[in-house]
Amino acid sequence: MKVFKFGGASVQDIDRIKKVAAIIEDNQENKLMIIVSAMGKTTNALEKVAEAFFENNKERALELFDIVKQQHLTTAKYLLVTHYNPCYAQLNDFFTEVEWLLHDSPVREYDYYYDQIVCAGELMSTCIVSNYLNEAGIKTKWLDVRDLFRTDDNFRDAGINWEQTTQSINSTINFKSQHVYLTQGFMGATVDNESTTLGREGSDYSAAIFANILNADSLTIWKDVEGVMNADPKLFPEAQIIPELGYDEVIEMAYYGAQVIHPKTIKPLQNKGIDLNVKCFLDSSLPGTVISKKKAKNLPPIFVVKQKQVLFQLTSQDYSFVGDELIISLYKIFKEIKIKPNLIQTGAVSLQLCIDDRADKVEALATKASEIFDVQIEKDLELLTIRHYTDDSIHQLTSTKNILLTQKGTETFQVLYRLVSHT
Repeated sequence: MKVFKFGGASVQDIDRIKKVAAIIEDNQENKLMIIVSAMGKTTNALEKVAEAFFENNKERALELFDIVKQQHLTTAKYLLVTHYNPCYAQLNDFFTEVEWLLHDSPVREYDYYYDQIVCAGELMSTCIVSNYLNEAGIKTKWLDVRDLFRTDDNFRDAGINWEQTTQSINSTINFKSQHVYLTQGFMGATVDNESTTLGREGSDYSAAIFANILNADSLTIWKDVEGVMNADPKLFPEAQIIPELGYDEVIEMAYYGAQVIHPKTIKPLQNKGIDLNVKCFLDSSLPGTVISKKKAKNLPPIFVVKQKQVLFQLTSQDYSFVGDELIISLYKIFKEIKIKPNLIQTGAVSLQLCIDDRADKVEALATKASEIFDVQIEKDLELLTIRHYTDDSIHQLTSTKNILLTQKGTETFQVLYRLVSHT
């Protein structure tokens, strides 16, 4: 059997939903577990609903949610004929679930309400897609993933209880009687049946969990790009497709900020040696990229640019050496405020580190670090990482930069620089 995961861009409108159905129809000889994300931009819209609700602006929250409702009802109306009524009834259940919450007042933390509201996006999209597949003659069983994925109550970044989740999946999914199942990514539920989300790249991770537990032959993630590229084509017009990658290289790329596959998605696949295909749903005939346990050879330089970076210059307050005690204290701060430096460089009495410019994290780090260091901050920087660098690639991309920091290893080169002012 195979696992297919379709992201929000692949189901953002009627024409693309029909493309998804065509891909599934072409693969009906396989037993399929299909994971579908919320329709494009829906998650962002529901986040605004959650924010308005948490600010106790019920009227605004309900208005914003009604816009999301009408968008999904319109899609269902123009997409479905014979299956519109059952789809409408199921959608109405999801609407009621959210509206019931929105009429209340917030008494718990924001992350809890975020998960209860934002999960509706996946439920609504899968309802519509499932009904369309059945109307198109592809017999599909819709599942609520909250009945399958048991998680802890760490809302917005929930951890999977593998034992309970494995038991639920194996007792529910039977490919002898049903060949196509469809469910949601990104979400699960606690033992108290409270909705949770799985954090960044949660939908891809969901698909990898299903692939692992069901011992899939492969997982295919369908995107609106031709495959994994060696750079962002918006920044590097000469970017090229990489046909094959190893698990280890993808994890390295993601670690340095490439928008490819999150490492937590790779691990369940790596544990069982399951291949991951990244393919284009706009043209399924394209070969895409295969990610496997094989170590790829002769890779081109891989370029990753992280924008909106902040440089912290931390100097010991009494000019004593930056030794074990200060370093341990600093890493405790990292853990406490949940940040991962993108670059860190130590000297005798100071160290420099670079993080993403998230206002809350920057402020928290500055406040905590100032208790043990003198702190200086510089913003509006960029961090360039080159994997498998060559001297030419370094020269070409850095010769005109206003460089603040560099680091160079055997396979990876990093440089932090100021943006050139045009004033």
